[in-house]
Amino acid sequence: MDTLIDNVIAFVEAHRDWAFWIALLFALAETMPVISILIPSTAILVGVGALVATGGVDLGPIWAGASIGAILGSCFSWALGQRYGGWVLGRWPMSRDPMMAERGRAAFARWGGAALLVGHFFGPLRAVVFLMAGISRMPFHRFIPWDIAGALAWAFVIPKSGEIGGNVLGWLWTLVTG
Repeated sequence: MDTLIDNVIAFVEAHRDWAFWIALLFALAETMPVISILIPSTAILVGVGALVATGGVDLGPIWAGASIGAILGSCFSWALGQRYGGWVLGRWPMSRDPMMAERGRAAFARWGGAALLVGHFFGPLRAVVFLMAGISRMPFHRFIPWDIAGALAWAFVIPKSGEIGGNVLGWLWTLVTG
């Protein structure tokens, strides 16, 4: 996985015009069930964000691409839940915990769309929260504003944390080396 992360970051550094598309692709993957478990998208987006600290890329295209990718992926996951929810619940890994769907319904009943905001930022939930919103029959008109708000915030915070980390490391390096 480390090789993939390093290669993607090196690619973005060498081809800064691709930053938007790379961010879109990995944010899309991060919000899709199963795929999000296989691809270290958050680590890649933090690493690409660190390039902002070096002046290698601008934050704007990364934020725009990650926002669009997160919205597309989460909407696709919601639609999967709406259309194939029963089938999905009968398959592994969902079938291992039959109460998962009920806990998901209860969370959406209790917190509504705020559960989507938390889902964008909490890694283990990110793979299933949007799918569960669809399975729970959350209406799209209630889903989409919360999803957009969460996607925009997540797509900013994740690469920005890489930028801040890069700035701190740069400051420390300057402090140590003079």
